[in-house]
Amino acid sequence: MPIYLARRLGQSLLTVFLTLTTVFLLVRLAPGDPAAAYAPPFASSADLARIRAEFGLDDPLFTQYGIFLRDLFTGNLGTSYSFHAPAFDVVMDRMPYTVTLAVAALAVTTLVAVPLGVWMARRADTKRELGANVMTIAGQSMPDFWTGVMLLTVFAVLFPVLPASGFTTWSGLVLPTITVAVLQLALVSRLVRREMVSALTSPYVTVARSRGVSERALTWRYALGNSGVPLLTALGTRFAALLNGVVVVEVVFGWPGVGSLVVRALETRDYPLIQATVLVTATLAILVQLLVDLAYPLLDPRVRLGKAA
Repeated sequence: MPIYLARRLGQSLLTVFLTLTTVFLLVRLAPGDPAAAYAPPFASSADLARIRAEFGLDDPLFTQYGIFLRDLFTGNLGTSYSFHAPAFDVVMDRMPYTVTLAVAALAVTTLVAVPLGVWMARRADTKRELGANVMTIAGQSMPDFWTGVMLLTVFAVLFPVLPASGFTTWSGLVLPTITVAVLQLALVSRLVRREMVSALTSPYVTVARSRGVSERALTWRYALGNSGVPLLTALGTRFAALLNGVVVVEVVFGWPGVGSLVVRALETRDYPLIQATVLVTATLAILVQLLVDLAYPLLDPRVRLGKAA
């Protein structure tokens, strides 16, 4: 286990480093001038040159990269051009909102998708299962922005029972959570259905049934237990993706999370803020994936036995 952890941590650090390097190069090679975004109207060439020098953008790209690496290893991610504050602090101020939305959406997804997937597997190839399957396919096909706009129209405009934007009260969490959970619910329920159908027709379930094991135990203990690894993988992957910010949903609902922050940083070409956002979100996503990997032996002892062998 220590060797495995050391190897995974090394891979994770390399992944974060390569991701940051790629983002550093891409944002600077993209067309556009950050100085123009922060210059006053009718700014002269001297004004633009002064802003570039202030931001350190007049140095060669290789020199800028060296300064970036030096500051990175000393824990300095730079000062945001637009917020005039440390970029890392700006990102961390928004991160709790994104984590709250991700946890809420994942909780709704798990509580609804797992029982729904089990129900569909128990009624595979029936008319009721076909109807549920059509609904999940529809949920998987609906874009996030369309779902969000429809929910806003119904529950914030026609029947104003929930706030349309922001997070001033906990009721403001309802519509964004449902919007995010619709797609995740469709994906996870179909995964559970597929894994459960395969498990319920496997030989060990047939033998357990012949020994008089109840259908409830066969379904929830044996079949669902053996579907735990792919289910955990799917939930972990979706949670890691949500931590990167649901950009469209956050923009539609005015959610003060990392996704809307990224949009603003890209619009204003705020290089330090973009890099700090990538560092934080990539680190969290990798940590989630590492925790998922460490949980595999708890769900399936064959993983631990296979590694020991």
